[in-house]
Amino acid sequence: MPRMVQCVKMGQLLPGLEKSPFPGELGDRIFAEVSQPAWRLWLDHQVNLINHNGLVLADPRARKFLMEQMIEFFFGEGVGEIEGWTPSS
Repeated sequence: MPRMVQCVKMGQLLPGLEKSPFPGELGDRIFAEVSQPAWRLWLDHQVNLINHNGLVLADPRARKFLMEQMIEFFFGEGVGEIEGWTPSS
């Protein structure tokens, strides 16, 4: 049976991640409070952010931007649509 978490993003009890997504306090918090479905939503959103903004992940500023967006996505007010981006139908 999978480990269950009260997901901060989805607001319900759902299967949790199998392991922390990265080391440190934020990774531990995500492991404890974010569900697998919410993490998949973030990964999709992150790809959109990278592509739309032309981010180069070797650039520390790009990684910092993504980290800030992830914190907002899970623990802040949430994120809206990416400015100037419309999903393909």
